[in-house]
Amino acid sequence: MALLRAASPSDFGPVIESGRVVLRTPQMSDYPAWAELRASSRDFLMPWEPLWAPDELSRASFRRRVRHYLRDLREDVGYALFIHDVDSDALVGGLTLCNVRRGVTQSCTLGYWVGAKYANQGYMTSAVRAVVPFVFDSLELHRLEAACLPTNAASMRLLERTGFKREGLARRYLRINGAWQDHLLYALLDSDPRG
Repeated sequence: MALLRAASPSDFGPVIESGRVVLRTPQMSDYPAWAELRASSRDFLMPWEPLWAPDELSRASFRRRVRHYLRDLREDVGYALFIHDVDSDALVGGLTLCNVRRGVTQSCTLGYWVGAKYANQGYMTSAVRAVVPFVFDSLELHRLEAACLPTNAASMRLLERTGFKREGLARRYLRINGAWQDHLLYALLDSDPRG
C-alpha cells in the first residue's frame, strides 16, 4: 500500500512511500548520485532514450532539469520523481508523469528509467504501483498512458504486470536514440483493476 505524505511548504512536491521504494521530487542535492548512476548506466539506457546532450551529466544541465521539474510541478503539468531504495536511500531510477491534461481528458503520460545495476530487481514495478494511487486518487486523473518500443520486452512486461492494457501501435511516435521509432501504446484507467 502506498503512503502519500502531503507536501509541507519546505518540501518540493509529493513524497510517496510504498514497500521497498520512496519516490520524491529531484533536488540539487541529488546531483552526485544521479550523475554517477546515469554515467554508469549510459550504455544500458541509450537504446531506450532520446540522444543525450553533450553536457547531459553536467551540474548546470541538472540544475536546468530541476528548475523545469519544479515549474511543471507548480503548474500541475508534470511530476518528476526519483526512486530511492527505502532501506539504503540509494537512487535507483526515476519516473515522470508528464503532459498532465485536465478538462475533458484528465490524463497524463508515464515515463521511467532505472539504473543498470538495479534493473530486473522489482524496483520499477514497486515504483509504478506506488505512483498509480497518486495519479488516480490525489491528482484525480482518469487515464494514465505509457509507450514503449516494441523491442523492449522488459518494459512491456512491466506495464502489463502493473495493470496497463495495450491499445495499439503509434508509428514513428518518439525520437529515440536519434531515430523516429514506432511505439506500443498502453493505458491504465481509474476504473481498471490495479495490478
